[in-house]
Amino acid sequence: MDTPKRRPAAQDRQLTIEREPAILVGGYRTGDLLPGEQPFEELEQLADTAGARVVGRVVQNLKDIHGATYIGKGKSDEVRWLVEKTGAHGVILDHDLAPAQGRNLEKIIGVKVLDRTDLILDIFATHARSRMAKVQVGLALYEYRLPRLKRLWTHLEGQKGGIGMRGGPGEKQIETDRRRLLKQIWDLKQELKEIEGRKERTVQARGHDHYLACIVGYTNAGKSTLMRALTGEDVLIENKLFATLDTKTSRMRLGGGFECLLSDTVGFIRRLPHSLVASFHATLAEACQADLLLHVVDASSPHARGQIEAVNKVLEEIGCSGKEVLMVFNKADAVSPELELEFRLLTCEYPGSVTISALKAQGLDVLKAEIRARAEARATPVTVSVFAGDGKTLAFMATHFFEKHRDYEGEWITFTGKASPAVLEKLRAANGSVRVLSVGTPA
Repeated sequence: MDTPKRRPAAQDRQLTIEREPAILVGGYRTGDLLPGEQPFEELEQLADTAGARVVGRVVQNLKDIHGATYIGKGKSDEVRWLVEKTGAHGVILDHDLAPAQGRNLEKIIGVKVLDRTDLILDIFATHARSRMAKVQVGLALYEYRLPRLKRLWTHLEGQKGGIGMRGGPGEKQIETDRRRLLKQIWDLKQELKEIEGRKERTVQARGHDHYLACIVGYTNAGKSTLMRALTGEDVLIENKLFATLDTKTSRMRLGGGFECLLSDTVGFIRRLPHSLVASFHATLAEACQADLLLHVVDASSPHARGQIEAVNKVLEEIGCSGKEVLMVFNKADAVSPELELEFRLLTCEYPGSVTISALKAQGLDVLKAEIRARAEARATPVTVSVFAGDGKTLAFMATHFFEKHRDYEGEWITFTGKASPAVLEKLRAANGSVRVLSVGTPA
């Protein structure tokens, strides 16, 4: 009698593929890939970031998705044969699978099957450092696992009655796990609410009188490199997808003493799982609080247009589509001759955009000048007199006020320039040491 093929046990179905040999599988319909994009181009990067060792690839051109296995029985058998030949421990699909599709594929292939969301969740879980990031990833992970419990317990199918039989051991274990997951989801949601509340209060207090710019962009576009170049902060820089999950905010000098706050955010990607977008709402909300979004684009990527669209889609999803945006084309030094014309055409589509190389510190002065100009354009013309002995207010003016001219009259210094409404409010609250002489209308 043939020995039954071993099914992946629940303990083997952890969302981790580090150092494991894996097969990549893609069933692509028309429009699934960007123009000129090769199959697995992005999935390879995701798998590499997760630490997988790719030992094979299977591609299928699909007219329609197969309801039971996504890729169809013939391709499923081909994948099983390749797994046996290469000794792969797992299979990674470049798509999101329904729970039943994942279960059916694992029955056919005999090893664990991860879909695109599995892979991204695995990377996020590996890169989560702060408590907030861990709670956000954990919530997305548990909500993703909840409808897939049967897939986690396929090893019980060989027992009498099977996991689908009412009252069987698998069914009892699934119900126990379901209750446990629901409790963990509830607990994480409560904790996340508390963290979000604290973060929102921190953001509001910190950015009340500062102009706030926030860096957004496709993952690995060079956002953290730009953050370090503009602020000097020692932020983590890796040539991996989703290296940054936590928002970091630092002061940035824009010339003439004026300062603003600059925040970095988690990178976006095409088909970013909705559960992650929802769970990371508090982190992504930093962008919604900003006065200006710096949309960083990898100018050296042949898929820059598609990446811009993906970022815009996520911004729309989190409610930031109406924000003022400054397009920043990074890695201009790495644009190949083949992409030079396309790059020039792309920049022409975004008047006012800035071209830089954050790695080589090229174009940063132009970028800072543009950010300062946009901050100043939103400010109100103001003339104020400050008591010369009020050092605290004078120091505040140096970093928050767009000074055009100053006059000295005895113990008073009269400043003519521009200030944001929040700065003007703070100056008015300085009691008798500040006199607001005139307030104009923003240009």
